[in-house]
Amino acid sequence: MITWRNWLLAAALSALAWAPARAQEIPIFDAHMHYNQEPNPTYTLDKLLEVFKRNTITGVLATSRPNKGTHQLMEAKPQGLWVVPFIRPYRIRADIQTWFGDPLSIELIEQEFKRGYYRGIGEFHLYGKAAWNPIVKQIVDFAVANDLYLHAHSDEEALLILFEHNPRARIIWAHTGFSTPAPRVAELMDKYKGLYPELSYRSGITGSGGALTAEWRDLFARYSDRFLIGSDTWIPERWLSYDSIMAEYRGWLKQLPPAQAQRIANGNAERLFGPKPSQ
Repeated sequence: MITWRNWLLAAALSALAWAPARAQEIPIFDAHMHYNQEPNPTYTLDKLLEVFKRNTITGVLATSRPNKGTHQLMEAKPQGLWVVPFIRPYRIRADIQTWFGDPLSIELIEQEFKRGYYRGIGEFHLYGKAAWNPIVKQIVDFAVANDLYLHAHSDEEALLILFEHNPRARIIWAHTGFSTPAPRVAELMDKYKGLYPELSYRSGITGSGGALTAEWRDLFARYSDRFLIGSDTWIPERWLSYDSIMAEYRGWLKQLPPAQAQRIANGNAERLFGPKPSQ
């Protein structure tokens, strides 16, 4: 017979068993995090930090629309969380459709850059031949001249044009093209050494039962020093699903050799954006 006392004892033992497992979870650097403010964020800053702590998130590539959310994170200097800020060339959501042809985008980037702490520009949306716009080339050249990364949500055509603008560009490819075939991803990574694919929303990584597919296992074996993972919290629902997003990553990370998993989970971000500041 299960008594109340026995139930409490069982619950306590379960919690003790769970705590070490949580403590041993591989730390993750979230390389695609938006703290959007239109006009208010989904979570308060305190709640945001609670979500990160619960999921063993040690750092974030922070962007927001407008950049106010990133400012707040930088000013808070949250203990135990490394914030790597990127400039987003958007003031409002509608800018997604026009930023690449708007001279005000350059003005925004230049003004934000004066804050002195940014490590990149993006995430920005760019497709096809729109990438040939002279304003885009100015931004790419500005990034290269100032040792900044670009965070591009783009199709393959636009991605190739960005590198055409300046072969020295370093580009974080948001979503790794969503569904670009793995062999083509490998070809692009071979050709462009400054390409760093990010895996939020990326299809095809796992198959039945959450098992890594053979082609992605091979990709990770060859390029584990280039991949990044992120949440892409672009809408409130992504914050509400944050725990499951990170659990899914850990589900396939643990199928990799530990050194590969560590690089993808956090080591690559620390190498690219380091040195990590002391707190």
